[in-house]
Amino acid sequence: MLHGIDVSAYQSSTYSTSGLSFVFIKATEGRSYVNPKLNAQTKRGRDAGLVVGFYHFLWPGNITAQAEYFVSHAPERAGDILAVDWETTGGGTHASNAEKDQFIRKVKALRPNNRVILYANRHFWLTIDTTSYAGDGLWIADYVTAGRPRIKAKWLFHQYTDNPLDKNVANFSSKAALKAWATGS
Repeated sequence: MLHGIDVSAYQSSTYSTSGLSFVFIKATEGRSYVNPKLNAQTKRGRDAGLVVGFYHFLWPGNITAQAEYFVSHAPERAGDILAVDWETTGGGTHASNAEKDQFIRKVKALRPNNRVILYANRHFWLTIDTTSYAGDGLWIADYVTAGRPRIKAKWLFHQYTDNPLDKNVANFSSKAALKAWATGS
């Protein structure tokens, strides 16, 4: 298992990269929010040689516009991973299964040279999801032992805690294997 973290504007732009192989950085939300630390957090990950991913917090509605907004702000580089964060919004709503699937497909069409994955918590994956569509892979949040999420579906990334920050593991044998997967090699 490889170790990584995910960060947003709540975390420092000088987060520790010690022992990490990857980082996911919040890029956008809806059609109006861009992480003000996006550039600095990206530079930090790249300078440390991490595999870098970006995620978009999905809101219901205007799916094509959200996908276009996301790819217009997430840096574009071969080997970067793109993710959709599908969960309940601050307003208590969430995108539908069809909207989640449409977003993933639209981002894949807009960025055909990047892997596009789904981030969902265990509750969403087991009780809200009806299509099991996760694009190129599933990133599951379940706060249990690292690498042992309580699901049967194949997963690539597992967020296992948010204390003191979002920690993740990746189901790859090595950083080279993760890089090869991310670049489609």
